[in-house]
Amino acid sequence: MSDAAGGGRRAAVTDLLVEACARLVGEANVERDVWLSDASGVGGRAPVMVKPASAEEVREVVAWAYAQDVPIVPVGGASGYSGGIVPIDPRPSVAVSLERLNRVRSFDPLLWRMEVEAGVTTATVQRLARENGLLFPPDPGAPEQSQIGGNLATNAGGPHAFKYGVTSRWVTGVEAVIAPGELATFGGPVRKDVAGYDLRSLLIGSEGTLGVITAAWLRLVPAPPMAIPVAATYSSIPDGVRAIEAALGSGVVPATIEYLQGTCLAYAPPPFLDARDVAFMVICEAESEHERDELLEALGDTAAAQDPKVLWRWRGGVSLAVRAAKGEKLAEDIAVPLDRLEDAITRSLEIGEAHRVEATSWGHAGDGNLHVSYLFDPGDREEARRAEAAATALFDLARELGGTVSGEHGIGLLKGGQLLGQWSEPAVAAHEAVKRALDPKGLFNPGKKEPRPA
Repeated sequence: MSDAAGGGRRAAVTDLLVEACARLVGEANVERDVWLSDASGVGGRAPVMVKPASAEEVREVVAWAYAQDVPIVPVGGASGYSGGIVPIDPRPSVAVSLERLNRVRSFDPLLWRMEVEAGVTTATVQRLARENGLLFPPDPGAPEQSQIGGNLATNAGGPHAFKYGVTSRWVTGVEAVIAPGELATFGGPVRKDVAGYDLRSLLIGSEGTLGVITAAWLRLVPAPPMAIPVAATYSSIPDGVRAIEAALGSGVVPATIEYLQGTCLAYAPPPFLDARDVAFMVICEAESEHERDELLEALGDTAAAQDPKVLWRWRGGVSLAVRAAKGEKLAEDIAVPLDRLEDAITRSLEIGEAHRVEATSWGHAGDGNLHVSYLFDPGDREEARRAEAAATALFDLARELGGTVSGEHGIGLLKGGQLLGQWSEPAVAAHEAVKRALDPKGLFNPGKKEPRPA
C-alpha cells in the first residue's frame, strides 16, 4: 500500500471514530489528531480524543470502543513521568479525557470524607479540606494540574507519603468503567470493608490498564496544628545518611524526610541558606514545637527551622531548575530498603560518571525513594543515548539492592519490561493473568505497565 493510500485509509478510519464518538458525547467534545505527552517529555498522537461529561458517557464510549476493538487510552492531567497517556498501539485509538468529570459529588467535613470525580484537581481537594480544618495528605506535585483520577491510576506519592502513605491509603472507594463497558463500584464511603477481593486496590495503581476510573471516595483527617520544615546540610553523603538515621531514631515521626544531593543544590540554590560546598541536605517537617526541637537536635549543628511557604515553593521548582541546566534530563524514581540508601545514592552518581553524563538526585529519604536525573543536551543524540543507558543501569542497581524500579511514577511506557527482572516468573504470570481476566481484549491502555520486554 502506498503512503498516500495508507494515509487515506487512516483518515477514513478517523472520520468513522469521530462520527461515532460525536454521537455519544456531542461534536463539541470530540477532538481529532491530538498530541498527548506528559512530564516525561515522551509523546504520541491520538486520532481522536473525547471529553465525556459524566461517568455514564464514559461508560458509553468504552462500551462502543470495546465492541469495535478500538484501544482506549485514559487521560488525566498529563503530569505523570512514565509516558502513561501516550497512545502507542498501531490501531487507531480513542483517548478519553476525564477533565470534564470535575464535580465534587459530596463533602462531609464532620465525617472526614469527600466523593469527587476523576477530573477534580489535587489542589481543589486540598483546598476544600484545608478550608474546613482537614487534610488530604497525598501531594504528588503539580497540584493545579494533576487530577484525582490520575493520582489513583498511578497510586501517586509525594514528600508527605513518609508519614501519611501514598494515595491508596486515602481512598475508601473507586468507581470505574471496566470491560466490556460496565460501570462498577468497589468500596464506597464505608471506612472498613473486607467483604470481597480488594479490587479497589487493584484498580489503584493499574495505570489505566484495567479500566477507566471515574470517581473516588476520599478519606480526610484533621489538619495538624502546624507544619515546620527543618533543613540541615552536610559535607558528605555518608554524613547526611547518618543524619537521616538519627531523625528516624529520634522518636518523632516527621511528616517528611527529604534529601537533596549537592549537584542539584548547585543548579537550584535554596533561598534560605548558602549551599555552596554542600554535598547533602536533609529536610524534615515537624507538626509541633516539640517535634521541631527533637528534629533540630537529631539533625545536628547545621539544622534550622525554615518558612514552609518559602521552602516548599523552592523544593517544588528543583526539578525544572535541574532540567534547565543542560536542556533535558532523564529522571527515574527507584526505591531501595533504607539500609541501602547510601549505596543507592552514591552508586547512582557513579553510574552517571561511567556513562559520561552528569547525574544528580533528590528524593523521599524516609521511603528510600530516589529521584535520579541524568542530564543531557537534547540536541546531542549520543549524550541522550548515554543517559538512557545510565537509566537502565540504575534499574539494575535498584534490583541488586533489593529495591524496585519505581517507587512512585509507575511503569507506564518508559519502564516496560523492567518488572520481569524484579519479580519472579510466577509473580509476573499472576500480573498477566489479572490483565487477561479484567481486559480480555487488551484494549485498556495497551502497551503500558507491561512486565516483559516488548
